[in-house]
Amino acid sequence: MLAKANRITSADDYRVIVRRGAKVAGAHTVSYLRSRESGTDARFGFIVSKKVGSAVRRNLVRRRLKAVCHEALRDGIADVDVVVRALPSAALADWTEIRAEVLGALHRRRSRASTPAAQVKGE
Repeated sequence: MLAKANRITSADDYRVIVRRGAKVAGAHTVSYLRSRESGTDARFGFIVSKKVGSAVRRNLVRRRLKAVCHEALRDGIADVDVVVRALPSAALADWTEIRAEVLGALHRRRSRASTPAAQVKGE
């Protein structure tokens, strides 16, 4: 379970992160990442619609996503808001596939943040 400080609870926060955050698409999830001020905890939110499946299947997907994010917190991720949208294919996806997608999105964000702007632009 994610601590209260690590959860996004406001609909306005979800809206801002999805609209203005960096989008990383995968086969089973779409992650939206938005940087926060330095020294703050990472926060996570999840969107699992009825298109994913029955309530039992949606809750299974949500629990898997929460477990991956809890693992990312233990690995030291901070200073970011993340909203993970589960696609319908997530209902049949294996735990390792979902884990690899979400952690990959978080690590891409971390590597981009540590790369100087001149290298990102190709100068």
